[in-house]
Amino acid sequence: MIEGLVSEKDLMKAKRDRMKSFITKKIPKGAENPYLSTGWEIDKELKNDIRIKKEKEQHVQFENEVWLTCYRLGFTHMNSDNNFKLSFGKGLSQQIDVLAADDETVLIIECKYTSQKNKLSSFKKEIEAIAGQRSQIIGEINSHGAKKKVKFIFATKNYILSESDRERLDSYQIEYFDSDTLEYLNELAKHLGNASRFQLLGQLFKNQKIVGMKNKIPAIRGKMGGKTYYEFSIEPEKLLKMGYVLHRSNSNRSELPTYQRIIKKERLNSVKEFVNKGGFFPNSVVVNINTKGNLQFDSVNASYDSEISEIGVLHLPPLYRSIYIIDGQHRLYGYSDSDYSRKNTIPVVAFVNLSKPEQVKLFMEINENQKSVSKNLRNTLNADLLWGSENKNDQAKALGLRLAQQLGDLKESPLFGKFVFGEDKANDNAYLKIESVTEAIQRTRYINKYSKKGELVDNGIFDKNDNEKTLDFLFKYLSAMFHVLKEEMPLEWDLGKDGVLLTNVGVSGFIRIFYEILLYIEEKEEIKSISVNYPYLVELSKPIIMIVCNYINNLNDEDKLKIKKLYGSGSKTAYQKRMQVVIHNSMPDFKPKGIEKDIIEFNKTYNDFGKEIIPQLKTKIKILFEETMESSFGENWFKKLPKNVYKVAVDKQSEKNYHLDHNEQEYSIADVLTLDDYSSVAVYQSNWRDYFEEQFTQPSHRKKRMVKEKKIEWLKQLHKLDTKNLDEYSITFEENELLEYLKKWLLT
Repeated sequence: MIEGLVSEKDLMKAKRDRMKSFITKKIPKGAENPYLSTGWEIDKELKNDIRIKKEKEQHVQFENEVWLTCYRLGFTHMNSDNNFKLSFGKGLSQQIDVLAADDETVLIIECKYTSQKNKLSSFKKEIEAIAGQRSQIIGEINSHGAKKKVKFIFATKNYILSESDRERLDSYQIEYFDSDTLEYLNELAKHLGNASRFQLLGQLFKNQKIVGMKNKIPAIRGKMGGKTYYEFSIEPEKLLKMGYVLHRSNSNRSELPTYQRIIKKERLNSVKEFVNKGGFFPNSVVVNINTKGNLQFDSVNASYDSEISEIGVLHLPPLYRSIYIIDGQHRLYGYSDSDYSRKNTIPVVAFVNLSKPEQVKLFMEINENQKSVSKNLRNTLNADLLWGSENKNDQAKALGLRLAQQLGDLKESPLFGKFVFGEDKANDNAYLKIESVTEAIQRTRYINKYSKKGELVDNGIFDKNDNEKTLDFLFKYLSAMFHVLKEEMPLEWDLGKDGVLLTNVGVSGFIRIFYEILLYIEEKEEIKSISVNYPYLVELSKPIIMIVCNYINNLNDEDKLKIKKLYGSGSKTAYQKRMQVVIHNSMPDFKPKGIEKDIIEFNKTYNDFGKEIIPQLKTKIKILFEETMESSFGENWFKKLPKNVYKVAVDKQSEKNYHLDHNEQEYSIADVLTLDDYSSVAVYQSNWRDYFEEQFTQPSHRKKRMVKEKKIEWLKQLHKLDTKNLDEYSITFEENELLEYLKKWLLT
């Protein structure tokens, strides 16, 4: 063992020390003053001494964070403290922040921390220093035993790495860990325990040979769905080393498309417990084998009747990350840290060289047939699955989905962490749906619009005819605009889902409003959004969106409640229209399409008329309906109501009569029937043709060939209006036209 590394009990002791955020020491009583003046504080008074403590420096705490991540990943030998130096050559040594090793691999990690968030800095000197000492350090490590795979890692916190530094790291084959990567690895370790190390090794040593791996296994080769597949049994230990799971995380953004969620610890523990008690899973793990050349399969000369399948020996690639786990990660990882990982075998169905979109599609098909796949999970997966599609409409859909993912996943977005993805459940922090973004994109022209045949119908104002470039521009603009909202409406922003801004309706509404503002700017400034940089567009948009910010900031609780009550399919459009009218009232030349009607709705122009005329229409229709029923079926006409209408009416009648005083007149069935009930009765069986068609068909429709449901639609529309609270709901231009028509027809 290299001097300064610890394992087993000493490793656990080092872990306890690393987890402490303070350093402590004992000093004699009375000797504390010099310490207290340099940042120390009294922790505890002892009999003869005082124990003092001091918070560890932030860069040391970051080194400890990285060290603890490696510990949780299951590395068995690590440096014990922050003063570890590796000696090499003639009297040369190098201080190393974190060294983590297992039986086959060694990680050398350099850590850089700054308290300044998103600081841009150059690390040319540090990176080149690592590269310059690389071969000597590897030589020293391998001089202590069997040859190991060594990976150098550069880890930072709060820094933004320049493109030149990233290119420099790539050229020297040094891995880069940012906060997203460390967060992912910790989450992985939290749920997978030591098995998470295999995932990291697959990332670091992709396609590198696994020393000592025995890779020849008996297998059956066959055809399924037009593809060649192999079926075999293998020890879980082998598959764990070769396997890799494409988890959906910020750390894996470069691996898109990804399709698996991180295993839940509770479920994994239950699988492990089941396995350790001798339990087993007879169903197959489904995988994809990645190989550059042809997969070697040695047929066995044996007698069998199948003309499609054949028996032989399969040569698996003995490489890290050569097998992608498509389905069954719980079953596989359940064997980690278990003796059964070497004593048992698990059944596997393996395809070869499936593209990532094909893997995503297969994953979805497997899971859709096993259980219902939620709309949210389908949306999350389709963002990747459709990205490379040849169908232009699929590409456009994927762009909207990917945009929603980035707004929720990337820390530079003010909406970071607020969206629910995949199978995750909504919570107080993450509750926005992907549809709040995708629907807004579909209803605007930020991106190109295509016909069903894939022909260009309308040019998008941000569309660069390249999904990556379009996404980058659109994400940066929307992020910047939502930053404006966050800065100008801090109280409303902090309310989250309890406010009127950070709701699905609000987010969708504002994305639509931003678009209308851009159209206004394009016309007024005689520019094209796609031809200028996004900060300039934000600069021009900000004074206009400030009108809405001021409006919302000055709303009273009652008005906010009315906005929050907007729901249903038209809620996002209603929100958008309301805010557009607010802008128009301050800027009369801001005139989005349909603004005249929007103003009418915003001002509730027709509501007084509605309050007056709807009761009159109801009374008139009630008389017409009851007269028609009585003349057709006699005094007991209510016995001829459809069974479902009759049953509901009886329940309503009973409920209302139960609460009456003894001297109040009881309700009849006729008293509780609604306009919607009338329409159901009118079209029931032959009622329309025999009794209702003449009096309940609008004069303008009498000579038209229409189904009865269409002819009675006016009554359903009136019923919907009758159920609205006209102190809050605004009657639309079209609804007012209906009321005017019905008044002329029925009341004059």
